[in-house]
Amino acid sequence: MRGITENQQSSFLKEQFIPDHVFLYVVKGSISFFDGNKTYTLKTGGCGIARKNSLIKFMLPDNEETFNPIIFCFDEEFLQQFQTKHKIQPTASNMIESFLEIRKTDWIDNFITSLKPYYKGGMQLDEAVEDLKYEELLIILLKQQPELAGVLFNYARPEKLNLEAFMNSNYKFNVSIERFAYLTGRSLSAFKRDFKEIFGCTPNRWLVKKRLNEAHFLIEKKKQKPPEIYLDLGFLDLSHFYYVFKKQFGYPPSMLQNEKPKK
Repeated sequence: MRGITENQQSSFLKEQFIPDHVFLYVVKGSISFFDGNKTYTLKTGGCGIARKNSLIKFMLPDNEETFNPIIFCFDEEFLQQFQTKHKIQPTASNMIESFLEIRKTDWIDNFITSLKPYYKGGMQLDEAVEDLKYEELLIILLKQQPELAGVLFNYARPEKLNLEAFMNSNYKFNVSIERFAYLTGRSLSAFKRDFKEIFGCTPNRWLVKKRLNEAHFLIEKKKQKPPEIYLDLGFLDLSHFYYVFKKQFGYPPSMLQNEKPKK
């Protein structure tokens, strides 16, 4: 579903799986992105595209008082219609990054400024001009960076990946097993079968153990506190984190926090 927002509470910013290509422009503030391998940062006036079928965590600075983004979500239906209308025949892209930074130009800045008169209540773009503005933005992006066509107009499903490497890079993302299967280019049954052959246990059991082992290391060696790390490790509830930690190791995180250094 397409949408545009200029609101720091946007649900997009809470997502970890990106189902459609998403253009983001930072009107004010800064934001960082982590894709399991690399961290990207955008500051005021910066913009980029989060690629479809990516796992990305969005992080705002602790001292960030105001974060004001503008977001366009390009769904496949719109992109196919645009491609047909403009007779675009993209070449294969060698870009592999999950987040593609867009060069700062007057075209982009002027486009963002042109949106202001068309916002309605809730900072949503007026439907009367929505399609025009989506098309205008896409024309600008392709004009200044033609290589984006190979990314935006690629409708293929994810290819079969090295499951072990993928999971070791992405275990901190809190997404469903079905989503992990899709992103590694497998059916759910094939994913579970391959997973058992590689790791010797079920995906859910492995994920919990992997996250807890990392938590143990961060608390014991890096002196971090559970409230600081549980979300980053893929846990959604702090009390549940405490419960499974004690169940796994036989003692609560506080035992590590209160442990005196050995002489």
